Amino acid sequence: MRARPVITVLRLAGVAAYLVGVPVLVVWLSGNWRWVEGWIFGAWFAATLGTCLLWLYYKDPALLAERFRMPGTGGQSRTDLAILLGIKLASCAWFVLPPLDVRFHWTPRLPLWSQVLAGFLLLGGSFFLFRAFTDNPFLSPLVRIQTERRHHLVDTGVYGVVRHPMYLGASLMYVGGPLLLGSVCGVIVGISLVLLLVLRTFGEEKLLADDLEGYQEYRDRVRSRLLPGIW
Repeated sequence: MRARPVITVLRLAGVAAYLVGVPVLVVWLSGNWRWVEGWIFGAWFAATLGTCLLWLYYKDPALLAERFRMPGTGGQSRTDLAILLGIKLASCAWFVLPPLDVRFHWTPRLPLWSQVLAGFLLLGGSFFLFRAFTDNPFLSPLVRIQTERRHHLVDTGVYGVVRHPMYLGASLMYVGGPLLLGSVCGVIVGISLVLLLVLRTFGEEKLLADDLEGYQEYRDRVRSRLLPGIW
């Protein structure tokens, strides 16, 4: 029997600090501690990520350990590493720019209907993000074949709808978050993040089609890469 992967207390404390710190940082950067949209977004973010992490901790600790794998290890290509680092940097801007935009009025405020739309996008994002984790025990942050974990094809659940449900959930989050916060600047950054995810799918699918048994047939069967019935 394989040993249960160990997640250190220090790492768990870092995750907890991140879940609390991001919402507080967003509201603090806005200069308004009564910024309702900021607190709603922060609560959504902490609840969604926290739920996913708790599920992994109790139900799939091996995947949780994989999620903490260092970039550039495990056979990750240099190209994918560069894209991943770009996503991480753009994600920092995605957190920081919207509250600063609201504070300094760099762009016009978005209308109320955009916040209503944002609610639906974020709910959809939560669903696809959570289900991607629960349906795929090989959902690594690195594009690689996990031979040491007996990596095999997953084609059930949300993976029967689109080939990259986590990217779909993240895309809904990247657009829905700044829409809720009312920041045009944030929406632009969010769209750039979606484009980076789209770019990443090309290299990821080539690797999987070449090295993961059954993936080419799966790709022929599930035609939608990111948007159900569209692309």
